[in-house]
Amino acid sequence: MSTLHVLSHSPFTDTRLSSCLRVLGSADGLLLCGDAAYALQPNTAVYAELGARSGLNLYVLEEDLNARGLTLPAWARAVDYPGFVELSIEHDKVNTWL
Repeated sequence: MSTLHVLSHSPFTDTRLSSCLRVLGSADGLLLCGDAAYALQPNTAVYAELGARSGLNLYVLEEDLNARGLTLPAWARAVDYPGFVELSIEHDKVNTWL
């Protein structure tokens, strides 16, 4: 059973991302949207941690990545809104970290 974890808060203002990473299963996906896209800001500890996680199914909402002027790293995948819907369908559950 897989879960799509959706985060929208900046990883620099609270601990939601680190909490999520602790419970993330190997079949789970992690979608960054809104200010959570700042996790892909190069030269930060968060960026390094995400890049070092082998097998992480990491997605970022393309609109939010572009709005923040960030570059997509090779180990992440950008999705549009229809892609977000597809990810929601592909996973058994969706967990939004409010």
